[in-house]
Amino acid sequence: MHRRHLALLSVLALVALAGCTGLFGPEEVDEQQLNENASYDWETETDASITLNRTSYRAVYDIPDNSSYMIHNRDDLGREESIPVSALRFRFENGTVIKPSNSSLTARQTGSATVIDLPNNSSGQVAYTAPRQGKSFSTPVYTNGYTYEVTLPPGRRVGIPLLSQVTPGNYETSVDETTDRMTVTWSEPVDSQAIRTRFYLERDLYIFGGLAAIAVLVGVGGTAYYWRQLQAVRRRRQEAGIDLEEEYEDDDIGDDGPPPGMR
Repeated sequence: MHRRHLALLSVLALVALAGCTGLFGPEEVDEQQLNENASYDWETETDASITLNRTSYRAVYDIPDNSSYMIHNRDDLGREESIPVSALRFRFENGTVIKPSNSSLTARQTGSATVIDLPNNSSGQVAYTAPRQGKSFSTPVYTNGYTYEVTLPPGRRVGIPLLSQVTPGNYETSVDETTDRMTVTWSEPVDSQAIRTRFYLERDLYIFGGLAAIAVLVGVGGTAYYWRQLQAVRRRRQEAGIDLEEEYEDDDIGDDGPPPGMR
């Protein structure tokens, strides 16, 4: 019986770790976490605006009269998972910004998504902050036909095929010289399932260029060394009379003198 209890507890623990909260229902996100401070750029020209920082990102989405908005990520196996949001805000069309502490705005997590409950089916914009890391970023396209912009962390760039990648195509880039941030913009409605960006530090480009130059120099030097060694071998063979004898033998083969009439 004791072993059965341990086995049952192990199964429940695995279910909990897998994020299968359907057994216990949605889990409300901590209110203090949702009320954290954050600044958002509400004045954007796209339907969705995402600003990347080194360990987090800020997202702003247009909301057309919905009672809730569902967001999710995908893990390494392609399974949908919830997003741990913080600093949740909603901006009405008249410019008023509210947060969970003074409204019905809230968020809850299920095993496969985060559901943001909006106030009174209002139209406006929802914004949140979530963690990220690494030199890449991807997000599902939650609403078909939305236009997008993704602002990279300071000093990051896309444009070199071996060092970066952006999907889908048909995008434009611009750089704000004051913040040293590049923005990737899809001004036409995005019809793909996800947006992905892989970027590099500007200094990575110099490092890559330096390594490429070193590789070229090593290749040229190796070729020159091989050519000198080959010439040295040929000289030694000629000094030993090896090549000369072979050349003379080749020249004498079939040598019957001048053609008839010229003897």
